Amino acid sequence: MAKVVRTTALVLYLWTVFMHFSRMSGLGINELLYFRVISPEEIGYIFSAAPAKDFGGDFTSSYDHIFLVPSDPADGCSQLEDREILQGQVVLVERGGCSFVQKARHVEEAGGKAVLIADDAADNDSQYLDMIADGSTAKPSIPALFLLGRDGMMIRRSLERQALPWAVISIPVNVSSLASFPLKQPPWTLW
Repeated sequence: MAKVVRTTALVLYLWTVFMHFSRMSGLGINELLYFRVISPEEIGYIFSAAPAKDFGGDFTSSYDHIFLVPSDPADGCSQLEDREILQGQVVLVERGGCSFVQKARHVEEAGGKAVLIADDAADNDSQYLDMIADGSTAKPSIPALFLLGRDGMMIRRSLERQALPWAVISIPVNVSSLASFPLKQPPWTLW
């Protein structure tokens, strides 16, 4: 009997999470992509991000241990510094200053495998934006994902506090196979 109650409670919790995403973001839970921060441990959570609507590629393989490197400049609106570090990695840039497409193109030109564009509103912990093309003909082919501002800020803050040049992540993560998925969410995210 206790097992049935626990299972029912878990199913209801997962349904609540799904309904929260559907209402708050306009995206279904299956329309988000997930990644896990492996290191640093203080932000060792599973984060969600929304893929660009009409530009960028899809993840054709899974990366179990790849670096998430903050860009320099942070907004990714000009040629990126430290290209040798960015080569073959996922790059974290901040929203603002130029179009999403321009940011993704700069990351691709620097050799990045994918780009996470964090909202510049650090208090945003629930609203995903639709990243759409800017009308330019040269569209990037790497995956481009929108990350909530609070998540981006917390990742950057943790790396700065520990003087780390990157985080180690797994991307994408299939959360449907993780029984502990609800327990691995960032504590600042509203569920």
